Amino acid sequence: MAASVSCSAGFVLGMDLGTTSVKVVLLDAQSKTVTDSRSFPTNSDISSTSDIHAKEQDPALIIAALNQCMEALPKDKLKKVKCIGICGQMHGIVLWKSKSGCKWLSEEEVIRFIPEDVSQLITWQDGRCSADFLSSLPKADSHLSVATGFGCATIFWYMKHSLKDAGFPVQLLPVVVESGAVAGHTSSEWYGIPAHTAVGAALGDFQCSVYSCMTDKGDAAQLTFSMPAEFIPPNSPDPFSPVAYFPYLHGSYLAVAASLNGGNVMATFVRMLDSWMKEFGERHDPTSRASASQISPSNLSLGHVTRALCRGVIENMATMMPPQSLQAAGVKCIIGSGSALSCNTVLQQEVERVFPFPVVYGKNVDSAAGVAMVFNDLT
Repeated sequence: MAASVSCSAGFVLGMDLGTTSVKVVLLDAQSKTVTDSRSFPTNSDISSTSDIHAKEQDPALIIAALNQCMEALPKDKLKKVKCIGICGQMHGIVLWKSKSGCKWLSEEEVIRFIPEDVSQLITWQDGRCSADFLSSLPKADSHLSVATGFGCATIFWYMKHSLKDAGFPVQLLPVVVESGAVAGHTSSEWYGIPAHTAVGAALGDFQCSVYSCMTDKGDAAQLTFSMPAEFIPPNSPDPFSPVAYFPYLHGSYLAVAASLNGGNVMATFVRMLDSWMKEFGERHDPTSRASASQISPSNLSLGHVTRALCRGVIENMATMMPPQSLQAAGVKCIIGSGSALSCNTVLQQEVERVFPFPVVYGKNVDSAAGVAMVFNDLT
């Protein structure tokens, strides 16, 4: 059984291993404030020439970015780290040999590790599991649907395409423990952090980002809101529902409208404009695609197109989680975060037009800080 540990003094190291970058923070355990923060891109994507749907990353490059972050943190504070909390991109999977997954190095009085006998990271974005393949899998005993990019589905896909066995290797799955529980302790000193420092069981980056901005706002929504304590999710998934119920803390759940089209749509639009100057779908409805309608000579200016694009992004979110649903859940305000929203006044105007709630912009949403806060508060 996983244990817990007190972090009442010193610092908590929060670590977010994201899809495109790694971020680490030092949280003062007593004041509960972030004193130091570092982030570096991983540049770890691996191009596949055999399958355009494959999305894999090089773990060595991810750990290299983590090492950059650790090297940039104050050494005197690292020596006072009492607990380590970890979160990261969810659903993906990486495999390693139990006795040789990493190699420890000692260079210039710094002890660090590098991956050794590990697979590539198959990320949550991997699209090799088709709808037909997913429908052939055993039904999950869960209220959430299995999607392509989920680790278990990926293993089944590899077994079908690489192996002839039919059984699922359940021995590869981790033991499920309570959030905030200790998964183990560091086996060596690491960047000045003492050996035997407690390491928390990894959490989802999504849940940690919510925790970082909503701990004192039970009546706020980030197109996510906490369900009542007595809420019990359905026994089986509804593949057509745009709202999913993600496990949260203390046995509770978050109602989530997890749109796959937001800031990425704006980034694609900007890249398209840049190419002029010198296929989108939702997880709950993979067959739907973006469309352009109501086009006329009077609304084809850059401003009109930008406004229409922003309106479409927000209205798509509203169809997934209608304002009436938020009002029924007791939501009183919306927390607006992310650079796509905080830096785009047109997008802000569309949010305020569609959702009849006060909107708070610029709220810091930080998975690395969130996991440090969770581990600090729950231990």
